Amino acid sequence: MATVTKKELIDRIAEQQDCKRTQVKRIVQAFLNAIVEELANGNRLEFRDFGVFESRMRASREAQNPKTMSKVQVPSRRTVKFKVGRIMKTRLHAAPTTIDEATGLAVEASASLPQSAKSRSGDGALRRKK
Repeated sequence: MATVTKKELIDRIAEQQDCKRTQVKRIVQAFLNAIVEELANGNRLEFRDFGVFESRMRASREAQNPKTMSKVQVPSRRTVKFKVGRIMKTRLHAAPTTIDEATGLAVEASASLPQSAKSRSGDGALRRKK
């Protein structure tokens, strides 16, 4: 699994939208700042089909220090919960995709396997032969 940084994401968006990188960077940072500010104010953010961000209170609890085995009281704290939306859930459960370097289009990962490595199971899913 690859890690995509904010810088890489900004570069991709700037290239796709044919905009200046600095302009995209400002917009992305303003968007992220707005999300943080709304969550800090206790608001719920809902992006239809993408997901929902909510600020929640995590209850205080008793934990154990693994080194000393002593009990430690952990205070309650605010945390962020994310619930996945419909479109993201569908994409996450679909076949993995990769980006074709030549066309820039999403390609099913199994399409890059040689034909001999592909087989059909009864449920229609693509699987590699062992």
